[in-house]
Amino acid sequence: MIPEIGRFALIIALMIAAAQSVLPYLGAARRDSRLMAFGDAAAAAQFLFVAIAFACLMISFAVSDFSVETVAENSHTAKPLLYKLAGTWGNHEGSMLLWVLILAVFGAAVGLFGTSIPPALRARVLATQALVGLGFLAFLIFTSDPFARLDPAPAQGLGLNPLLQDPGLASHPPFLYLGYVGFSTAFSFAVAALIGARADAAWARHARPWVLAAWIFLTIGIALGSLWAYYELGWGGWWFWDPVENASLMPWLLGTALLHSVLVMERRQSFVRWTLLLAILTFSLSLIGTFVVRSGVLTSVHAFAVDPERGVFILVLLVLATGGGLLLYALRAHKLASGAPFGLVSREGGLVLNNAFIVTAAATVFIGTFYPLLIDLAGGDKISVGPPFYALTFTPIAAPILFAMALGPALKWRADAFGDAMVRLVWAGAAGAAAGALALGFTGWRHAAAALGMALAVWIIVSSALIVARRLKLGQVPISKSLQLAFALPRTTYGVTFAHLGVGLMLAGLVAANAWKLELTTGLTPGAHAQFAGYEVEMLSLDARQGANFESERAALAFSRNGKVAFVMSPERRFYPERQMQTTEASVRSTAIANLYAALGERGPDGAWTIRLYRHPLAIWIWLGAATMAFGGGLSLSSGRLRAHAAQPAPAAASTRV
Repeated sequence: MIPEIGRFALIIALMIAAAQSVLPYLGAARRDSRLMAFGDAAAAAQFLFVAIAFACLMISFAVSDFSVETVAENSHTAKPLLYKLAGTWGNHEGSMLLWVLILAVFGAAVGLFGTSIPPALRARVLATQALVGLGFLAFLIFTSDPFARLDPAPAQGLGLNPLLQDPGLASHPPFLYLGYVGFSTAFSFAVAALIGARADAAWARHARPWVLAAWIFLTIGIALGSLWAYYELGWGGWWFWDPVENASLMPWLLGTALLHSVLVMERRQSFVRWTLLLAILTFSLSLIGTFVVRSGVLTSVHAFAVDPERGVFILVLLVLATGGGLLLYALRAHKLASGAPFGLVSREGGLVLNNAFIVTAAATVFIGTFYPLLIDLAGGDKISVGPPFYALTFTPIAAPILFAMALGPALKWRADAFGDAMVRLVWAGAAGAAAGALALGFTGWRHAAAALGMALAVWIIVSSALIVARRLKLGQVPISKSLQLAFALPRTTYGVTFAHLGVGLMLAGLVAANAWKLELTTGLTPGAHAQFAGYEVEMLSLDARQGANFESERAALAFSRNGKVAFVMSPERRFYPERQMQTTEASVRSTAIANLYAALGERGPDGAWTIRLYRHPLAIWIWLGAATMAFGGGLSLSSGRLRAHAAQPAPAAASTRV
């Protein structure tokens, strides 16, 4: 009965979405307040029924209702409850239902919390959200029914993919989808602005919180996925330029450019058309990510589906959304003012340059991801594009972005002198140069590129601190006055500082962990020793264990220095009988200085167990940096100043309506 309730709720949500995608548009065109208000009520109702459907699927997983095909293929009675619930979105059908749920959440949030948004703009935004939702609800109901029944029902399920039975993968997809789908709101705001032929500072103030929220969630989602890959897959890495990893990176890159662009539009009335185009392209890349994961066109450990019919359906949705948005942009963008002029050397100019490099970097990732597919479709050889390609293409493009990240905030709006801006960053430059010199001194000229990377990281970190220091007038006024300014400073300023600081921390971690890592692959038996990173490593034991739904072999490795055991690490291999799959559970010991990493491999013909050991300097800074970036975004999102501005209508003189 519960699955039938869920299916019925989805059908009702589909009908509501159909009405919501039409009536608010008509209301905005006719200035009919009742039709425009329908969008608010319909968005809340659509969310309610999609939430009911999602709850029904989650209950089916919780009670192990194997008469539901999705549950039978992705759950097992022996699984812990956490992974039964995570199985709700750990498959194609459930993940798409989560996608639609989050889309409905954002639509309902616009209707509930967007009361300061002009009624016509809000109506068009909600209608566009519903139009996207209509396509994906149809996709769910007609090609990916999460409530399809099995008769007779099997006595036991196949179990969730063992790679997904991890707390990181239980939380990673929801955050990732909050980012992916969150950019649909930016898309809807852009479409609404193009239809209404109005995009001004007020529009930017209304749109910016939704862009920022999506960026925060996507940052967290990517970081959680990277952390999971680091300790779960056993290869000692955190990013492999996998196609699905790239599918999340591309919208994040364009979302970062969009976030900066909408900020300039809000404050300086510039980048109007460019901001709308970025909003369309960012969500389009989110849809491309959805297509990649579910079409089977590219092979990945993250892929959910290989059904060509599903891929075609999503491809049609992608073409309609992207093509429709770009067509509307081509027809209507010329009716929008181009924005206020600015000098080449100015904060706006710096952001234009930064945006250009970010878009180029995203295009590079796009080419590297889809070029092998195009070659295959053309009948050529099957090729793969991996880390060496991105090291030669993406990294040289990223370097100017990182340099400009520090320079941009030091420039004045409208016009400035490059020399004056560099004077403001003299301390950041000196600190970066010192860090690069120290890196060269300690490691030799063999790692000149890494030394440059560390110099850039320190350049960004110190310049981030200087953003606040300048606003507090440190050294220019008494300390008591600086403290008063600190309490009066908007949270958006602190948010920008922490976000840029996080990038610097992440860069330092990436550079150090890649350039100066140590690794050893050796064979050990209980009682055998090896030398690694200044430690004597002894395998104390290797024990067989029985888990809830798996069998495991766990090694105990003692790391000693000067004859004393400093710590013990316990890498593990697991076997899941219901899926006939093995997984690696690496053991990681993290400090602020370095990570020690141990992974247990297979037993060789000589009876020795393969042990892979890694030392990654500053590796924890990678995820600390991502968390700092998200925290900075959260500070900006919580700013009372931002909310206050959003409630104020834009001055008539600032309007770009035609």
